[in-house]
Amino acid sequence: MGGPAGTPAPHTPVRTCVGCRGRDPQAELVRLVAVPAPSEPTGVAAGHDGGPDGPRTSGRSGTRVVPDPMRRLPGRGAHLHPDPACVERAVQRRAIPRALRLPGDVDLGEVISWAEGLTTSGEQTRGTGHGSGTHAMSTR
Repeated sequence: MGGPAGTPAPHTPVRTCVGCRGRDPQAELVRLVAVPAPSEPTGVAAGHDGGPDGPRTSGRSGTRVVPDPMRRLPGRGAHLHPDPACVERAVQRRAIPRALRLPGDVDLGEVISWAEGLTTSGEQTRGTGHGSGTHAMSTR
């Protein structure tokens, strides 16, 4: 038996990073999920340089990939280390759409933006406020 007093050790789910292919506990990786892209009104979308499709999307599949740090969104998930190098490798290898079994091009803009905002400690991935210096149940 693995624990003290003969209790079994708790099971820890292990996931593979689609960027570096390293295996780590699920809690150390961020889940990515495919969600339908919001429909835009007819005409040219504001703020895009390359036409209505934008620089990171082909617009064909109508799907975008978003980080799911709380692991609550429905559907197939892919996992990634909260490390900009892993995100870059996953994008270059086209590993995210392949892991999510998505046909064609998908919008990875939110994943790329999320990776650009990562801190060296990975606090952004938690989504619980632990990096704010306050206790999770504090009223202050």
